[in-house]
Amino acid sequence: MRVNFIGKNNQKNFLKKVLVNTNCPSVKDFMQFGLDVNYSALKNYFSGLRLLPKDLFENMCHLAKIKKEELNFEYVGDSWGQVKGGKKSKRKKFK
Repeated sequence: MRVNFIGKNNQKNFLKKVLVNTNCPSVKDFMQFGLDVNYSALKNYFSGLRLLPKDLFENMCHLAKIKKEELNFEYVGDSWGQVKGGKKSKRKKFK
């Protein structure tokens, strides 16, 4: 499962809030908490290129003491982007 934040830049705002609440000045310093995520993936999550995995999202909420009820998000399946891309390419082929 992945977490899709509803609204523009909400994922970036969430990650900024996590950094502030954990007293980390940068994304690279967030690696000290021992989460099993490499730095380039964190940068992609921060810029919004990739959706956050559910387990990472829940760990970040726990570390930063953020209540999930206050956030505007939805859970989507792991193949959400693949389905969306497949429909888009199928449309181009048959037209």
